[in-house]
Amino acid sequence: MCTASAPRPATSPTVATLGAVTPTPPSPATPRGRRPRGADTRGAIVDAARAAFAADGYDATSLRGIARAAGVDAALVHHYFDGKAALFAEVMDLRVDPTVVVARVLEGEPQTVGERMVRGFLGVWDDPENTTRLVGVLRAAMSHDHAARQLREFLAAEVFGRVAAAYCPQGDPTLPLRAAVAAAQMVGVALMRYAVAHPVVASASPDELAALLGPTLQSYLVAPSAQGG
Repeated sequence: MCTASAPRPATSPTVATLGAVTPTPPSPATPRGRRPRGADTRGAIVDAARAAFAADGYDATSLRGIARAAGVDAALVHHYFDGKAALFAEVMDLRVDPTVVVARVLEGEPQTVGERMVRGFLGVWDDPENTTRLVGVLRAAMSHDHAARQLREFLAAEVFGRVAAAYCPQGDPTLPLRAAVAAAQMVGVALMRYAVAHPVVASASPDELAALLGPTLQSYLVAPSAQGG
């Protein structure tokens, strides 16, 4: 699903990276305006975002708040990152923009969105530049409340929730549950395929898994009125 850059060794994320421990309080606010010449503006934004996601979770973190913490104008955050999802992916050191993956899932007929969701999800996880880090994210989420909150809110807001919102009537009260059970289904598959490495699941091809899991994801993500013929 993503174009990999030149290979480099993947490292598992630390607990602190995932927000599983309370971050060190930030130093006194940096005056607004331009950072000094030569300052690592992009790095400062990533550091501020890491601390904000850890302290406040994904939903409550805003790009303006990150900009304030980094001591930069909000426009600079948008200059370096295409939104909060892309910045979160950078904090997690993933080689993919979630918005691009979701956009590809939404391309095509509603009748096959379930299979596209499976293929898109596996495409990200099967990328060797992502696998080790994502397994680390998954393991941290199972052990630490902060990490679980970040992962849960991110998947609901930026991945499964966006897909479900595209195929459910506006204001549908079942949408949060649909997105949550779709996420549960695929996170469970990820656990068995990558973390536990169950031989049968780990060796199955994306085509096999898409054919088997696609109809189930379809029923979760697409309201009956949008299923079509």
